[in-house]
Amino acid sequence: MALIVQKFGGSSVGTIDRIRNVARRIHETAREGNQVVAVVSAMSGVTDKLIGLARELSETPCERELDVLMATGEQQSIALLCMALHELGEKAMSFTGAQAGITTFGSHTRGRIHSIDPTLMNKYLQEGNILICAGFQGVTEEGMVQTLGRGGSDLSAIAIAAALKADVCQIFTDVDGVYTCDPRVVKDAKKIQTLSYDEMLEMASNGSKVMQSRSVEFAKKFGVVFEVRNSMNNNPGTIVQEETPSMEAVVIRGISIDRNQARVTITGIPDQIGYTAQILGALAEAEINLDMILANTAHDGYVRQSFTMPSNELGRAQAALKPVMAALGSTVKVETEAGLAKLSLVGIGMRSHSGVGATAFKALADANIKTGMISTSEIKIAVMVDESDIEEAARVVHKAFNLGA
Repeated sequence: MALIVQKFGGSSVGTIDRIRNVARRIHETAREGNQVVAVVSAMSGVTDKLIGLARELSETPCERELDVLMATGEQQSIALLCMALHELGEKAMSFTGAQAGITTFGSHTRGRIHSIDPTLMNKYLQEGNILICAGFQGVTEEGMVQTLGRGGSDLSAIAIAAALKADVCQIFTDVDGVYTCDPRVVKDAKKIQTLSYDEMLEMASNGSKVMQSRSVEFAKKFGVVFEVRNSMNNNPGTIVQEETPSMEAVVIRGISIDRNQARVTITGIPDQIGYTAQILGALAEAEINLDMILANTAHDGYVRQSFTMPSNELGRAQAALKPVMAALGSTVKVETEAGLAKLSLVGIGMRSHSGVGATAFKALADANIKTGMISTSEIKIAVMVDESDIEEAARVVHKAFNLGA
């Protein structure tokens, strides 16, 4: 008997027929002699609808109350899925995040998992129940409902798998696995059979929408092997696990696209110790996640600093920077640019192969695509381009590395 955690996203439970389909899949897994814990998102579109209702009442609804409201989406899904399982003759029980023992901390709507007490889940598993748990949510130590941010159901599933010491965690979605690039953009993109945690983390944090990056970090930390697969068929998916020596044979594993990026450039900063701490500290306090950061000193002795972020955080960033700019002096100016996108090449094979950047930038130059800020890690090269060029950029680089073969 294996203990299997299965996560189903909003599209997988988007209609009553799809809920029945998920129930049948869980039923089949249980009939094979396995214990099953399913982690479920809200039905597709429900969370956006709830947020829309809140914003009809207030342009800036209280985030604590938003958490209480949004958490009802998952509770609707788990109750309906349990009912579908009951119709198939299964013993099934729904668990909210609180009942699953998930304790969270941090800001409302952006909570983080502090710990999981699996005592209650283990009790009902031992009594022969299938457990259906609400993803995306937990409670603070004070008992307040708190959600984990978009994609938080992935994190819930990985964390529950770790707490229960599950044999495997299956992440069911509406695609067959992780591809070398978005198949809607690159028609000859191929499904990847296995990925290392680090490769999946880079792809998730640089635009791949298949998995949430925090959930991959959690899986790596606790050694949770997981598989990304399609809830609509029985095809094998993509397995994400510890790195193996054979993985380095492939130079580039995949290409990610991250649209809706913006750049902020601050000029005229006096070249003095501590200016970076002031700027980044203000942005961190506003909970704005920066990506690329670049600083240099111009010929006039003043410092120029640029960084990128999601476009929807640009307004908050400008507001957070106002008092800092005033403190740094009258020469400081802020320039912003939206309409950008990020192209990322990922692969642990970069560690042992040279010339990756040369190949990529030649392909982009030959396609007459202008490039901007660049960032690198041991297994990633990322570059900013105009959003209007991002799809062609992905296609030419995908072709340059023969990823469709």
